[in-house]
Amino acid sequence: MDTSNQLESLSFTVSGRVARPCAEVYEAVADPARLSKYFTTGGAHGRLEAGTEVTWDFHDFPGAFPVTVLEADPPRRIVIRWGGSETTSESGTTTTTFEFEPIDGDTRTLVTITESSWKATAAGAKNAFGNCEGWTGMLAALKVWVEHGINLRDGFYK
Repeated sequence: MDTSNQLESLSFTVSGRVARPCAEVYEAVADPARLSKYFTTGGAHGRLEAGTEVTWDFHDFPGAFPVTVLEADPPRRIVIRWGGSETTSESGTTTTTFEFEPIDGDTRTLVTITESSWKATAAGAKNAFGNCEGWTGMLAALKVWVEHGINLRDGFYK
C-alpha cells in the first residue's frame, strides 16, 4: 500500500476583513481588556506579548485556558500555543497564528488565523472542526465589535 500521500496531521486557516487600520485590529486581539469585550467573555488576563503565559476564560465554556505566547510582532503577527485534544504534539497543544495584513491603504485589515495540528483521525477531525468553528466565530465577533461596538458572542453559545 502506497502511504506517500497519507495525511499525517490536520490544520485549518480562516480569514476575514475588518474595516479598521491594522494596528487597531491587532490591539483588539493583543489587549486583554479589548479581547474580553467580544471573545474571552470570562476575561483575558495578560497582554499577548512574546514569552508570556496568559489566561483566557469563557463564560460559555468551563474553566480558564492557559495560553503561551510564542511570538508577538505588532501590528502584524501573534503566535500562541494552547491545549487541545487529539493533537500531534507531545505536550497536547496546538499552535495558532494570527496574521494582520493592512489592505486598501490601511483602512481595512485582512485577519488570517491558522491553527495546527491535530491527529488525522475522526477524533482529531472533530476537535479541529470545533476549533475552526470557534475561530470563525471569533473573527465575526472581532469585526462586529471593532466596527460597531456590539458583543456578538453574548448569548450565542448559552
